[in-house]
Amino acid sequence: MATIDESPSAKRWLPLEANPDVMNQFLWGLGLPEDEAECNDVYGLDEALLSMVPKPVLAVLFLYPITQKSEEERLQQDKDAKKGHSDRVYFMKQTVGNACGTIGLLHAIGNVASEIKLSEGSFLDRFFKSTRSMDPMERAVFLEKDREMEVAHSVAATAGETAPPENVNTHFICFTSVDGKLYELDGRKSGPISHGVSSPSSLLEDAAEVIKGMISKNPNSLSFNVIAISKKVGDAS
Repeated sequence: MATIDESPSAKRWLPLEANPDVMNQFLWGLGLPEDEAECNDVYGLDEALLSMVPKPVLAVLFLYPITQKSEEERLQQDKDAKKGHSDRVYFMKQTVGNACGTIGLLHAIGNVASEIKLSEGSFLDRFFKSTRSMDPMERAVFLEKDREMEVAHSVAATAGETAPPENVNTHFICFTSVDGKLYELDGRKSGPISHGVSSPSSLLEDAAEVIKGMISKNPNSLSFNVIAISKKVGDAS
């Protein structure tokens, strides 16, 4: 599905599968060390299932169906958006079709730079150093022109268990905690959306509450998926 920023001739990538194994190989290949962080499935949003997710959680990715109602809400949110978010929030727009999975991962890693150590000189290290001072649209253009990322995304998109679909009507967004607030980061929106007070220790539960609200608006769909990016913690022994 075309995003609001796309022209009919806009660049389009193959969609990324909501598969932690695929995402891990993708991120590790781009410069996130395997012993720093990894993606894990979130099997449900009740307390017992959330407690099974490895902690600490750095970010949460949410895949949901794009519907007429979700589009109307997105446009209304953009209309009502306030610019009161922290300057420390790393946010980028989406101008490449089907790039939402990659942009969700970039949002996740870009907002936890102080929590993880990227491999020096790796793609991710260079990408964030190059784009840190850019505005959201400049970052989108930078990504659109980056051939290395396009190739890496293509390899990851074809590594899943199912063939990439021709027509996509689902979308990835990212939730992360910055300066004591929970932010929803969606490259199809005009900026970060604040969902109130949060902290790194409550991020997963806080994001789950917002996600439950989104799912309740489309109860008959099965096109939902939640993935947590957790920091790897070494054995205490």
